[in-house]
Amino acid sequence: MKVLLSIKPEFAFKIFEGEKKFEFRKVIFKNPSVKTVVVYASSPVQQVIGEFEIDDILSSSPSEIWELTKKYSGISEIYFHEYFENKLVAHAIKIKNTKKYKKPLSLKEDFNVLPPQSYMYLNSEAII
Repeated sequence: MKVLLSIKPEFAFKIFEGEKKFEFRKVIFKNPSVKTVVVYASSPVQQVIGEFEIDDILSSSPSEIWELTKKYSGISEIYFHEYFENKLVAHAIKIKNTKKYKKPLSLKEDFNVLPPQSYMYLNSEAII
């Protein structure tokens, strides 16, 4: 199963450049059969630019997650701690096997969906 994640463009592109090997989330999807993340680069790009396989999902306190992921976080420590401020649990999706699309896709035309706030499961017709 695939899930569509909205990711800020600066971080989305770092994933496909290999600089960011963890995607951080306050809320993680419940379905354990999700194996692939389809990346929607949010505004101003507003395009689906690629996908990656999930190697693992780490869940722990924000301070422990930072210590485990900081080398390949692709973000500053200040940004990380601001993002998880007042949260007891942080989630880090470990990225493997990225695939950047040759031609970006449109959420509306190619998937017939609106941009998700956080994430959205993709049905079988939407799978690339």
